[in-house]
Amino acid sequence: MTSHTRTTTPFTRDSTADEVLAGVDLTGRRAVVTGSTSGIGVETARALAAAGAEVTLAVRDIEAGERTAAEIASKTGNRTVSAAPLELTDRSSVAAFTAAWQGPLHILVNNAGIMALPELHRTPEGWELQFATNHLGHFGLTLGLHDALAAAGGARIVAVSSNGHLRAPITFDDIHFERRAYDPWAAYGQSKTANVLLAVEATRRWAADGIVANALYPGGIHTNLQRHTEGAEMTAEIRAIFDDYPWRSTEQGAATSVLLAASPLLDGIGGRYFENCNEALPHDPATAGESMEAGGVAAHALDPEAAARLWDVSLDMLTG
Repeated sequence: MTSHTRTTTPFTRDSTADEVLAGVDLTGRRAVVTGSTSGIGVETARALAAAGAEVTLAVRDIEAGERTAAEIASKTGNRTVSAAPLELTDRSSVAAFTAAWQGPLHILVNNAGIMALPELHRTPEGWELQFATNHLGHFGLTLGLHDALAAAGGARIVAVSSNGHLRAPITFDDIHFERRAYDPWAAYGQSKTANVLLAVEATRRWAADGIVANALYPGGIHTNLQRHTEGAEMTAEIRAIFDDYPWRSTEQGAATSVLLAASPLLDGIGGRYFENCNEALPHDPATAGESMEAGGVAAHALDPEAAARLWDVSLDMLTG
């Protein structure tokens, strides 16, 4: 972990997205938010639109996206909210989205994700589905939008990660569970580590282009993300954690995302991991216990060598 002054703000785990953006004028700024028809994605898009940004909802279900865009426009009075189709596990869909984008892009929020699929699922390429959705799709999207981000002059990439990254580094010799036994949480954790490493390497590569990237843990919010963990297959251990978990509202859950996306407090800051609206401290397993609210960032998620390696491995997968 490189040494730097930790970035702190006046905001806390209880702050809302609107509080974080109070007084921030995003008129003339353009934003893309993936996974923005449910959960914190909707609230992230709404808060950015309320601050004046032109927002594109990048979504799998275009009908749901158009309904959500209309609802956000109605609530905020901002008519520059629209939806565009994006299936993160389909390379042709990602390519079509990036090819269709015209003009600069100031904010890219890689928000969409899936969590803890009970059974191993693969894409047609043979990629494990959580890694393909949470990381590879967003990696391809980010690469494809590089020129638009560079054209913005001071663009920001926001990678929505999770404290699930604490569970697993990248297993480079078997990313897709071809030889090791599939574990839902190891697969999820690996994909969330990848989100942080993308922010680290994108900042290293692209800071000279005026682009910075940061990752975050939004905290626990009851959303569709938990749909695979709340049925009969939920273990007693996970159920106990969920029962005791200090859930926060969607408005609170989106706060750290919009902080990284648009707050002037983070101008020029990149390659870092935030939680509770502040840069996270290093994770200390001796004091964190097993709580899902366990804080901090693992050293493996900020490792510059792992970040550079993952970038190259991911590029090989997408172009192979």
